[in-house]
Amino acid sequence: MKKCISIILALLMVLSLVACGGGGDSAPDETGGDVAYVQDKGTLVIGITDFEPMDYQDGSGEWIGFDADMAKLLGEKLGVDVEFIEIDWDSKTMELANKTIDCVWNGMTLTDGVKKAMATSNPYCNNAQIIVVKKDLAKSIKKAADAKKLKFAVEAGSAGAEAAKENGFNFLEVNTQADAVMEVAAGTSEACIIDSLMAAAMVGDGTGYADLRYR
Repeated sequence: MKKCISIILALLMVLSLVACGGGGDSAPDETGGDVAYVQDKGTLVIGITDFEPMDYQDGSGEWIGFDADMAKLLGEKLGVDVEFIEIDWDSKTMELANKTIDCVWNGMTLTDGVKKAMATSNPYCNNAQIIVVKKDLAKSIKKAADAKKLKFAVEAGSAGAEAAKENGFNFLEVNTQADAVMEVAAGTSEACIIDSLMAAAMVGDGTGYADLRYR
């Protein structure tokens, strides 16, 4: 399985170990650099997408979730406010380079491209790219080849988009993984590829998408 990344708060790693600008081979500066920059301005700006259960909004519009809660705790430890900004996932590297955001903290798949473009933390959980379809199609999809004729929706710049390209799928790029799931629910796409973490929280019996299944 591919792995998603974030900070290990038990060690209080610095921002550059979550996902910050600079090549992945750069040595992190644990005594200044990114941390000093954020503390000087008093706000940690975090780039995210709507990705349950890692980053999503509650009924009052507050960002919550596994990564969001950890980010808030880091803000407390650093003595700064935490601001969440929804970004175009395909532009995450540019957002970091332009200092529009200070870090990406969103259950990101640790691909070779990510490691080359950013300094990152150690992986902390397992993730995989999986196919989501309507319930009546699920039994017929047992391997990637079974989905070759389907029209897919994928998040632009995501590991799901990479998987679609690698498998030669016909796909449409959308802004977020949540949008990709909505495409399938609406019937405008027959399938989507999203993270297994998200699928477990959003798809199947007892969820908002009870008529969808993941394979």
